[in-house]
Amino acid sequence: MTDNNSADISAMMRAVGRDARDAAAILASTSPEVKVRALQAAATALRASVPALLEANARDVAYGREKGLTDAMMDRLILNPERIEAMAKGLEAVAESTDPVGEVIAEWRRPNGLHIRRVRTPLGVIGVIYESRPNVTADAGALCLKSGNAAILRGGSESFHSATAIHAALVEGLRAADLPETAIQLVPTRDRAAVGALLGGLEGAVDVIVPRGGRSLVERVQSDARVPIFAHLDGICHLYIDGAADRKMAVDLAVNAKMRRTGICGAAECLLFDRAAPDAVAPVVAALRAAGCEVRGDVDVQNAAADVVPATDADFGHEFLDTIIAARMVDGVHGAIAHIREFGSSHTECIVTEDDSIAATFFARLDSAILMRNTSTQFADGGEFGMGAEIGIATGKMHARGPIGAEQLTSFKYLVESKGAVRA
Repeated sequence: MTDNNSADISAMMRAVGRDARDAAAILASTSPEVKVRALQAAATALRASVPALLEANARDVAYGREKGLTDAMMDRLILNPERIEAMAKGLEAVAESTDPVGEVIAEWRRPNGLHIRRVRTPLGVIGVIYESRPNVTADAGALCLKSGNAAILRGGSESFHSATAIHAALVEGLRAADLPETAIQLVPTRDRAAVGALLGGLEGAVDVIVPRGGRSLVERVQSDARVPIFAHLDGICHLYIDGAADRKMAVDLAVNAKMRRTGICGAAECLLFDRAAPDAVAPVVAALRAAGCEVRGDVDVQNAAADVVPATDADFGHEFLDTIIAARMVDGVHGAIAHIREFGSSHTECIVTEDDSIAATFFARLDSAILMRNTSTQFADGGEFGMGAEIGIATGKMHARGPIGAEQLTSFKYLVESKGAVRA
């Protein structure tokens, strides 16, 4: 890349930032009804663009194959009519969800005559950097709009054409509601210099960055960003099958948590079995093997079930995103907790048990963003949580945690009123 190209991209991105900042000022006071109208119109436009979107996606799929993307990455990239309809329904679900802007979080009066309200307010301009999932374009754009934020979206090079087509539908929605088209902008280049400019904050225009992708992407964002970020590194999700687990439920949950979609961050990557109940191991392993999953287990798991591949140390704490799962025997719930603390990524963990006290211990002693009981980890998703959609799952502890929906994309301000109160 020449210096002139770098300068051109830098100038372009600064203009994107200025436009986003101007749009954010308008969105902050846009009525809920107008935002709903924009999102519903975008859903209609998305449905009308199915042939063009499938054609654009075919170009991306061919590009992804040329790049040698893994099967998991290709699964994330591919669109079909059902997935496009799911995106449209996601836009409508976000439209129908409660508008967080202006919500009174707390309200109180002071003896000195002050009436104080803590009220939700947009963050401002949100930069979203993502990899192969084109549907993030729709989810992120919708959630930013719903929460009164302007969005700058930078999709992966492999999803460039699909993201562009989806973005066009979002712009149609903005236009239909008489909102600035710059409220949701898609970076119009694959050049990596645009990512660097966005991470730099675009001269103060960007308020927060949300990365959604693999470890290398998130680590780069964490290293280079000059603005706050909401991020998670890996989805190393655990399923602990307790001695008090319903055996059939354990089988069903293990197969679904791992095999429904192996390439999502909520897919289970490690099975933990209670050493006191070795009879639970073989049925789970057999069901996973029948579903096409390779089970890599420690010596105890190998002794308890057939067709188990010996696990290595590297298999634990690893995000496979594939038809592979690690497995280990542990000493009850406390052994499971110790393992998860050592190898987990603070994303999602599930316990399968009928014992309330054991479940309570699991919930109290672990601090992952999402803890589940007798529930597939594949439900670790903002849409399934009733948020309409999500930008990602945040595993940090500051501001946003778990699925990032519209509410998580707000901050708050204090509104203080009195009848002429003066301070002595």
